[in-house]
Amino acid sequence: MGLLDRQATELNDALFAFSRVYQFRDRDRICSHDISVTQCHALDVLIRRDRCTLNELAGELYLDKSTASRVVATLERKGYVARTRHPRDQRAVLLAATGAGQKLYKKITENLVAERREILASFPAEVRASAGELIRRLTDAVKTRSACQIAEERSA
Repeated sequence: MGLLDRQATELNDALFAFSRVYQFRDRDRICSHDISVTQCHALDVLIRRDRCTLNELAGELYLDKSTASRVVATLERKGYVARTRHPRDQRAVLLAATGAGQKLYKKITENLVAERREILASFPAEVRASAGELIRRLTDAVKTRSACQIAEERSA
């Protein structure tokens, strides 16, 4: 096994362990606020984008439209998301986080950031400085690769 293969294997193992730990740790932290991790991700998208259609939200969450619709329906029932008519297409609906949804998301995010601050404090400054960039770059590379693979599959 060559160096690049070993590094790829180490990265795979590290990412798998990292995502598993964070998935369950964040689930416990987020679900204590009476929403699921997926619902929290939906609020994140709606807040970052200001508003979007159900199809756009489903795409951002990597969910099919029917699953995204159920996520939105639950958030709407809890008062965290509202639907409005699309200004350019009266058949379409735009989704947006309500004030209550924004407040809840801010509370959850503040709790998670405080915990991550404690974790980062134990690392040297140069590691802290590059941690976010590395994870962002890995995420962007995977997104780009996934988009290319989807396009190739559709054209085949």
